[in-house]
Parts: sequence; C-alpha cells; structure tokens
Amino acid sequence: MKDANRCLRIRLPSEEGEPRALLDRLIAETWAAGAAGHEEIERPGTRSVELVVHFRAGVEEAIRGAIAPLTDALAVDSSEEVPAVDWVARWRDSLSAVVVSDRLVVRPESVEHALAADQVELVIDPGQAFGTGSHASTSLALESVLAESSELGPSTRVLDVGTGTGILALAALRLGAGSAVGFDLDPLAAPEACRWAARNGLADRFCAFTGGIESLREVRFDWVLANLLRSELLPIAPALASRVSTSGRVVLSGLLASDCEEVEATLGPLGLTKRFERRHQDETGAEWVAWVMASA
Repeated sequence: MKDANRCLRIRLPSEEGEPRALLDRLIAETWAAGAAGHEEIERPGTRSVELVVHFRAGVEEAIRGAIAPLTDALAVDSSEEVPAVDWVARWRDSLSAVVVSDRLVVRPESVEHALAADQVELVIDPGQAFGTGSHASTSLALESVLAESSELGPSTRVLDVGTGTGILALAALRLGAGSAVGFDLDPLAAPEACRWAARNGLADRFCAFTGGIESLREVRFDWVLANLLRSELLPIAPALASRVSTSGRVVLSGLLASDCEEVEATLGPLGLTKRFERRHQDETGAEWVAWVMASA
C-alpha cells in the first residue's frame, strides 16, 4: 500500500440524517473499488465530517463510480496528489485493544493485553470485513450479548446475520454457546470470519457462507444476531423472524434512534417483542441503538 499517491475529499454535511451509516457505506464501497486507506476528519467548529479516500493512480475512475450513487448531496473535491504513505505501518501503530466489559476484550494480533480475572478475549484484526468492536453499533451488540450471556449454553444455536469478521458469533461462542452459523453478502466476509474462528480456537463450532438469508435452510436458532442498518434489516425482517426459535433471543444493532419507531412497527407483528435497549452517541452526534428482543 506504499504507492497510494492520490486522494479524494468527501464532505458530509452536519444535517446529513445518518452520518455514520453513510461514512461506513462510503468506506466499504471505496475499499471494494481499490482504495488503499481512509481518514476521517471532523471539520473544526462544525459537526460535519470529511472523509479522505487514498488510492493508487489508475483506480480513480473506479472509486468515483463506486461512490456516485451515494454522493448526490455531498461535496466531492477534485483528486489531489499526496505523498506516499505506508498505510500498513500507520494502521498497525493505531491499533489498540477494545475492552468491551470486565468479561470480554477484543484485540488485534499485534497488541498485547493482560486479561483480568474471569475476562476472555477474541483476537481479530481490522480488515475489509466489518466488525472489530470499535464501532458503536458493534460495541452495543456485544454488550447486549454479554447482558444475556447467562442464557448461553452448550445446546444454544446462534445465527449471525451479516457476520462480517464473525465477531458477534465468536463472542457468543466464547461466552458459552454451542454452535454458530454466519452469513454475509460480502464475499470477503465468510473467509475472514472462518479465519478468525480458527485463530480463536472456535473453528469446530462455527461455519459461515456467502449469500443471503434465503440461502439458509428452514431451521430455527436460539439466538439471532444482526448488526445491520435499517435499510438492510427491514427487507429481510420476515425471514429473520422465521429463523428464531420459540422463546429465542434476537440482538439487533446498527439502528439509529430515528429508525426505532419504524423497525419496532415492522418486527412487532412478526412476533418479536423488545425486552430492553442500549444507546450510545458517537463522536459525530449520531445516536446508535441496540435491542434485545424475544420471540413469542
């Protein structure tokens, strides 16, 4: 990645309805199109954010094509030449362990962290698949799993919808669940999730595939975990609800406060009832929400 030598600056205005969600989508789309690195810069005196996309010469057209459907209301500058950056070194230097609670730590392979008594860890490096515990939605989902972890046992079957790195499923396994299945539309995700399952000694209890929920045979799970944006969740809500066993648990995250009314109105008639919620306001001012729901 040392030969990244151009960048695009994309400005997200403060009035943007879902700033974090849009940022994550822009990052994901530009990664897939060949970006070599990203920087998020909060503009002084405002709540607006600037995303700087770094890339190698020759992929600018692909980068612009990937973000074109997402940037109608945003300002995208002309590309500019920048000094070459060793993104691997910068990335490695920036890593740290994420202490989710006094029971769970998520750390990169290159970072050492002394565990407290009764604390367990997952080792997962940031990469192109989403999920290392640092984003508010992932942290809220992990906290929700931890809050209900007394219900996990050797017979507990877990489904991880949009698995990414597998972090939610692997956390459930580490905390006592018997088996987990993950799936994701991103072709990078399932191999990454399986790799981290093996790295954490959980490969014999975890499997993952590339595809949608319709690819999953009609079986029910005791726990269903889904860290998804509203736009990703609502179209599959009936299929998701149908995969939850009677008296099963659903952990939903990736929701913004403004999503809650619509999501609850959709899930209620499907037999899912909210038990409790957690909220977190991130540095951009977005308020993220996670729910634990029960199946009737």
